[in-house]
Amino acid sequence: MEFVYKIKDEQGRLKEAIASAESSSVLKARLQARGIDVVEIRESTAAGDMQARWKNLQTNVLQVDLFERVTIKDMVVFSRQFAAMISSGVAMLRTLTIIVDQCPNRKLKRSLDDIRQSIEAGLSLSDAMSRHPQIFDKLYVSMIKAGETGGILADVLKRLADFLESKSKLNQKVRAAMVYPLVVLVVSVGVFWGMLTFILPIFEGLFRNIGSELPAYTQFLVSLSQYMRSIWAFLFMIILAVSGWLLKRYYATPPGRLHIDTILYGLPLAGDLISKVAIARFSRTFGTLLRAGVPMLTALDVVKDTADNAVVANSIGKIYTDVRQGGSLSKPMAKSSVFPTMVTQMVAVGEETGRLDEMLSKVADFYDMEVENAVEALTSLLEPVMVVGIGGIVGSIVIGMYLPIFTVINQLR
Repeated sequence: MEFVYKIKDEQGRLKEAIASAESSSVLKARLQARGIDVVEIRESTAAGDMQARWKNLQTNVLQVDLFERVTIKDMVVFSRQFAAMISSGVAMLRTLTIIVDQCPNRKLKRSLDDIRQSIEAGLSLSDAMSRHPQIFDKLYVSMIKAGETGGILADVLKRLADFLESKSKLNQKVRAAMVYPLVVLVVSVGVFWGMLTFILPIFEGLFRNIGSELPAYTQFLVSLSQYMRSIWAFLFMIILAVSGWLLKRYYATPPGRLHIDTILYGLPLAGDLISKVAIARFSRTFGTLLRAGVPMLTALDVVKDTADNAVVANSIGKIYTDVRQGGSLSKPMAKSSVFPTMVTQMVAVGEETGRLDEMLSKVADFYDMEVENAVEALTSLLEPVMVVGIGGIVGSIVIGMYLPIFTVINQLR
């Protein structure tokens, strides 16, 4: 049932809104549990409460910031706070109320408030979180469900926080490998465009006044400069933007994602880094799920859905099929070209000793170090290449501008 209720805020002002509840007494108890001063509650009517609905809609819109997103850091802080309060014996509803009141992220705050209301209505914590897939993904929900089933929710939340911190560190390493070459590329293109667009035209007028014939290379740069200042350059930029949009749409499809990820996986330098990042993420995620008590088949399904690479996800899907038919984990992994021999052997040892989660954690730690070393090696290799590239771009334009001067000097001689 829907009810219209009036409350007093901290300044003593009356506010009216609409909410759903089993009865007016349940809604009143829910509001009072949050420390809200309830003035009046009445049953909603279809025609008489349009104003209350509109105010409620405005309130909800104001609470949501479309440009705000929930970061990994926000999830780490929430998980640690939740774990600390649950392990201290604080009731779950009371814990969520406290976290909601002090949560700085409005998007996360609104979702947690809805989760608290869903728990009050009878849902479990995992079911309530599954209603917000943009914030709590399949991995998070599966681990919470395992924690609820095993009665180790606080421990699972701590492991989730540790896992998210490790994931954040790995993402920062990958970004470090990508940011430097992208920044240098943008600077190079900007320098090249600026010299052709603003500097070369000045020399072009000077050369024409001299009346001397321009060298072939300088004439080529002048023609390129005229092209970059024409409508054709604008059309070329539009074509590039449309091509990028179409490529993004193609990557959003399962065949396109598999095709592009396969190409990236085979690149000489970047492919090795992508492979190590994928193995590190798989090992860390899979080991964390198993340690939390999630069944192996469920854990494989979650890892497959949360994999950032279609090649790895496709390989995990084949492993999932073999394990579901009664096979071991290491044998189908050995058949896959994604996982190196060292990984499959450590997984086999983990299966034999019953400590698969520990072995996967060791594999994840090892490949985290490998990713860090690969990032440093790639950066060391790209740095001189980028410097030489920028110097070559600037030098080629400078040579093109000074060639006519040398021609004039030779003619005067």
